[in-house]
Amino acid sequence: MRWRVSRRTLLLIAGLVWIIAGANILRIGIITWVDDQREWLFKTGEAIVVFLLFFSLIFRRLYNKHTERIGQKADRNCPFSFFDVKGWLIMGFMITLGILVRKLHLLPTSFIAVFYTGLSSALILTGILFLVQWQKTK
Repeated sequence: MRWRVSRRTLLLIAGLVWIIAGANILRIGIITWVDDQREWLFKTGEAIVVFLLFFSLIFRRLYNKHTERIGQKADRNCPFSFFDVKGWLIMGFMITLGILVRKLHLLPTSFIAVFYTGLSSALILTGILFLVQWQKTK
């Protein structure tokens, strides 16, 4: 039997996936941040800039796009269809790039701490938006 879920459940799954991804990246960012405590106030400001850029320029638009696309889907859908193919490819690329950057030490830990903290906050907020939309949808 094939698993099928409602449009509302797709919103829930999307929110949980975005929050889990964000929490994992936040964990890495915090571990890196603790290891490099220099200039914490400056790094906090940089993390806020990363958050604002990613949320306002990328993730907010993706949230709108995927929420609209989910709203137009049939009543029963594959549980993984909260992303389209392009979204899954981008996610795979970002995960692979993040792992390579850390494992190959391509960027300094101070950059990773700031970037991951800001990026993860934007991911988590986007996940929360999906959950709010899930709650609104009856």
